[in-house]
Amino acid sequence: EIVVTDNCSGDGTATLARELGATVHSRPFRGYGDALRQGMEAASGDILVLVEADATFRAKDLGKLLEYLKDADMVIGTRTTRQMIEQGANMEGWLRWGNVAVAKLIEALWWGSEPRFTDVGCTYRAIWRDAYVKIRDYLTRDDAAFSPEMMIEMLRVEGRVIEVPVSYYRRRGGVSKHSASRWKSLRTGFRMLGVILRKRLNLS
Repeated sequence: EIVVTDNCSGDGTATLARELGATVHSRPFRGYGDALRQGMEAASGDILVLVEADATFRAKDLGKLLEYLKDADMVIGTRTTRQMIEQGANMEGWLRWGNVAVAKLIEALWWGSEPRFTDVGCTYRAIWRDAYVKIRDYLTRDDAAFSPEMMIEMLRVEGRVIEVPVSYYRRRGGVSKHSASRWKSLRTGFRMLGVILRKRLNLS
């Protein structure tokens, strides 16, 4: 089952997805996190897999995620393995190390759960529906901060989260709304930091 959440795109995404047999849910634009959340709500399977439709991820890596999911509640990809980043992909050194730094902050603040993270912004992940149900009421972010929020909420319910390296390619069209420039990346990073600190202080 393939579910596509279309946030009022103007490039024919919804039409093409329907022609290829996907179930398309169109809704007014609210953001990245909202699109992922609505997609998970619409899906009917026991395993939910999140991925962006810009060809930045490799379908073959899905097998890796599912294999590790046998021993976890959620498996998340990491785009920080240099040898697996295609030339031209939106993961320059400063962006890669920024992701690592924020991921290590989550490790430090939730050290009791012994997480091992190196990436807080990778969409490519797989989660059991039962695990998602445990955290969905606490997933409130509509923006890119949804990614670390989902990771943190799994730790808060004592879920087992495993991170595995995935290949990362340049986008095949369009630009990222969250990391297309250093300014956008910094803004996204600060929003993520705010969410992380509020979660740690139990303010949200």
